[in-house]
Amino acid sequence: MKIVVTGGLGFIGSHTVVELQNKGFEVIALDNLSNSSIEVLDGIERITGKKPVFENIDLREKTAVQNFFKKYSDISGVIHFAASKAVGESVENPLLYYENNINTLVYLLQELQQKPEAQFIFSSSCTVYGQAEKMPITENASVQPAVSPYGNTKQIGEEIIHDVAKVTNINAILLRYFNPIGAHPSAEIGELPLGIPQNLVPFITQTAIGLREQLSVYGNDYPTADGTAIRDYIHVVDLAKAHVVALQRLINKKNLEKVETFNLGTGTGSSVLEVIASFEKVSGQKLNYKIVGRREGDITEAYANTDKANNILGWKAESSLDESLASAWKWEQKIRS
Repeated sequence: MKIVVTGGLGFIGSHTVVELQNKGFEVIALDNLSNSSIEVLDGIERITGKKPVFENIDLREKTAVQNFFKKYSDISGVIHFAASKAVGESVENPLLYYENNINTLVYLLQELQQKPEAQFIFSSSCTVYGQAEKMPITENASVQPAVSPYGNTKQIGEEIIHDVAKVTNINAILLRYFNPIGAHPSAEIGELPLGIPQNLVPFITQTAIGLREQLSVYGNDYPTADGTAIRDYIHVVDLAKAHVVALQRLINKKNLEKVETFNLGTGTGSSVLEVIASFEKVSGQKLNYKIVGRREGDITEAYANTDKANNILGWKAESSLDESLASAWKWEQKIRS
């Protein structure tokens, strides 16, 4: 079966391409290389023995999307990753986020709705919960007003998919990620942030390797045990495997609703200082970090209740925080060697 992975050379996309190919799917990776590298294709091939079909397409160009679906008329499903994803950047440049995250979704769905049947997996985010009132967060938690344009694009995206699925042959699963980290154990693919990393773990590894002088810890006055913000850090390979399981659920018509939603996390929250301590333990490196003021758009804590994904999808995160950070460090060392 032919599966399209948008953002297929990105961090989560590339790991998902690997897991799809390992399960025998024929994969077409779409990417405009704005936040990824063409060399990722070689890494995927080294892991799986097969290079996916690659198309360099900017999904913001409607005619390019239309032409792609004319060229590949026998697509069984789409896993949609291609989006801008940094909370801080979205606050500074909201229109970039609305164009990149909403327009592209609309253009994809416009093509898929013309098919007699289509499976759609949407890369959503725990940011849709805002500052949830209760931990751990279940899928039934109310969607709070977004605290960033990025979070808002995920909320709007989910609403669009619900509306479209009601009146078309599209079946969808919305996967709300917590915080993906780590790299493939082979160290052939991993996170490749362009410029200054927006996420904690690549900033940690770049600081440890000497690329960054100092790690900033944004705020130590949160109402948590050590004052730093708490997140649910999930290994990217565990996350990638969940996409394959979700896709197979739709293909096998096991879904109970036209649109289903699942949290993807470990079910455990770790503070920024706990992540730093874990990294120092597995790497043997002492991190140079300093406490600075809070960052706009950040919330106190977010970690998942994963019962629904565990019981209904039959999926569970397997890697520990230590294992995830060790794989991220192995990857960082490889790309700088």
